[in-house]
Formats: sequence, structure tokens, C-alpha cells
Amino acid sequence: MLKKFLATENDLAPLLLRLTLGMVILPHGLQKTLGLFGGHGLAGTYGFFTGQMGLPGLAAVLVILAESLGALGLIIGFATRLGALGVAAVMSGAIIMVHWQNGFFMNWAGKQAGEGFEYHLLALGIAIVLLIKGGGAFSVDGLIAGED
Repeated sequence: MLKKFLATENDLAPLLLRLTLGMVILPHGLQKTLGLFGGHGLAGTYGFFTGQMGLPGLAAVLVILAESLGALGLIIGFATRLGALGVAAVMSGAIIMVHWQNGFFMNWAGKQAGEGFEYHLLALGIAIVLLIKGGGAFSVDGLIAGED
């Protein structure tokens, strides 16, 4: 079962997708965990998710883990499918709970009430491909499964 979970082909496309997704999501995780890039850190983020957004504590922790450890896992190609599943869940939740009401487009001109969901949909699409294909070339998954 573990071998099937880690299975991947020595393919460059998933490598490029996981590096891109991991590098885009990781700064958001660092905002949530360490307070970098103007973030509120672990306590502030947890408090916001559970207090203002009404998420259960476990859900708040899973979002923080998906965007931090999940993104790191994507970058090195370790547990790629798990990291991609976490990012897919976070992006789906963000679309449904926050961004759907603002429409499709990002708020480039500052004329909307908030950000649309185009970025989240793009990240969700990349995550789904990684769920299907795995980590690809130069992934820890491939090394463990004996495919790299």
C-alpha cells in the first residue's frame, strides 16, 4: 500500500508542478506558522481560524500543516499525494468559504469587495494532477518506491 501511495514515474512535468505549487504555497504556510511575510504566526492564525472563521480546532491545524509541512513535502517530493491532498482541501475550502462570493477574478484593480477564486482554482488544478501522477522526477517518493 505504501509503495502504491508513493508510486510515480520519472517524469519532469510533476516535478515542475510540485515545485511551483510548493514554492507558491510555502510562503503562506510561513505566514501562518512563523509570522513571516506579514503573517500572524501560529497563535494568531489559529485564533483567527477558530474564532472569526468558526473552524474547528482540528481543521485549523490541518490548514496550517497543509500550507507549511505539505508545501515543504511538495518541494522535496515527499508524501507528494498527501501534500497535494492537503493543498486541494485548503483551496476548496477557501473557494467555498471565502472567495466564491467575490467572483472569479482576483482584485487587481481594488474595485471588488475581496479576492476572487481564480488563484485557488489554479492551485486546486495543479494539486489534482499531483494526486494523480505523484511527485515525478527527483522526488523522495520515487526514491523510496525504487523508481528514481
